[in-house]
Amino acid sequence: MKQHDAMYIDGSWRPAAGSGTIDVVNPADGQVIAAVPAGSAQDVDAAVRAARAALPAWAATSPAERAGLLTALRDQLAARAEEIAETVTAELGSPLAFSTAVHAGVPVAVCGSYAELARSYAFEEKIGNSTVLHEPVGVVGAITPWNYPLHQVVAKVAPALAAGCTVVLKPAEDTPLVAQLFAECVDAAGIPAGVFNLVTGLGPVAGQALAEHEGVDLVSFTGSTAVGRKIGAAAGAAVKRVALELGGKSANVILPSADLAKAVGVGVANVMANSGQTCSAWTRMLVHEDRYAEAVELAVAAVAKYVPGERVGPLVNAKQRDRVRGYIEQGVAQGAKVVAGGPEAPRETGYYVKPTVFADVTPEMTIAQEEIFGPVLSILPYRDEDDAARIANGTVYGLAGAVWAGEAEEAVAFARRLDTGQVDINGGRFNPLAPFGGYKQSGVGRELGPHGLTEYLQTKSLQF
Repeated sequence: MKQHDAMYIDGSWRPAAGSGTIDVVNPADGQVIAAVPAGSAQDVDAAVRAARAALPAWAATSPAERAGLLTALRDQLAARAEEIAETVTAELGSPLAFSTAVHAGVPVAVCGSYAELARSYAFEEKIGNSTVLHEPVGVVGAITPWNYPLHQVVAKVAPALAAGCTVVLKPAEDTPLVAQLFAECVDAAGIPAGVFNLVTGLGPVAGQALAEHEGVDLVSFTGSTAVGRKIGAAAGAAVKRVALELGGKSANVILPSADLAKAVGVGVANVMANSGQTCSAWTRMLVHEDRYAEAVELAVAAVAKYVPGERVGPLVNAKQRDRVRGYIEQGVAQGAKVVAGGPEAPRETGYYVKPTVFADVTPEMTIAQEEIFGPVLSILPYRDEDDAARIANGTVYGLAGAVWAGEAEEAVAFARRLDTGQVDINGGRFNPLAPFGGYKQSGVGRELGPHGLTEYLQTKSLQF
């Protein structure tokens, strides 16, 4: 596996200002597989300066030219999909089949969608006696998480480039190798020097320096609500644009008329994917009290297929593993019933957690309120639809969710009652063109598709 002991700044790989490094660990066995530079405020400053210098020429390129370069980038990502999947599996721990389909496959589709949008988007529109111009917001500081390490990079960088912005990326310290690979693809695609820059480093050092840099016009951050609050506060003080994609505690509401076996099976799969390290995972399954016992039995049978080390990978690091086990212990202490899994280690090596299902969960329990970010499902009973809506909406989050019913119309009517940014109806497929983002403390702004592009644009009105 190739790695760089350098930053990608202004179109070339250059040494970091300091000598510090960050070890990259394979969570399946705890072995160090690489080391990358721990970037400093000095490195961030160099990257922001490069992005500022490149901005006027890049912003002046035609949308068609930007589309061509994004197409070239998509082709580079597609050509190196196998290497991308292997890299993500090595540093994140996800099973190779999942890495291939999702971690390598989805970014190709998203990058391609922004190549198309750059061509088709109306960057000018007429409103009465005005012409409204949609112009790039400027230099973007992108801070991405480890759970979908390439998808989150592409979901920020591709729309920013399509809009005519330049970018400085600070990827998560747990998964920097795929970000280096992405920088190689940017370089090979022929995107001009300074338009995209990569600084690896720790969040409280490089991430904070990027978020607070006066040369950054917009900070786009995906991660925890706690860190998002700090970034939002700093951006507010500087009157700077911010896009925040934060936590979730999404409800999977199964109405009485639904195909229960299908709804439970898909619901369990949703939570177990990526070892539960998905901000939009449906971690609360809501089932009518009359069918509750049957749903619990179905969930126990479904989760048995998820064997640690086979269909479900480890968590990203030891701290995350310990955190998730702590939540499982808390659930037991508060009176929830473990019907599958539990806090014990399933394997001698690696940061694995047993896929766990809780029954007898009440809405106020910690495991039903806080984001666990692991393979842990809580099943809650409800009395009627009003009760289900109250429970579903009864957290500080509002990122995603699901509704199942015999007829789509019934599910849609209930979905309208949910305070959440996305709802899948009867197992609706992920749509890379649909806006993704949250209500309440799940964030500010939207990613993906045309709504994701508008985050990186500002408007200017010309009156005639």
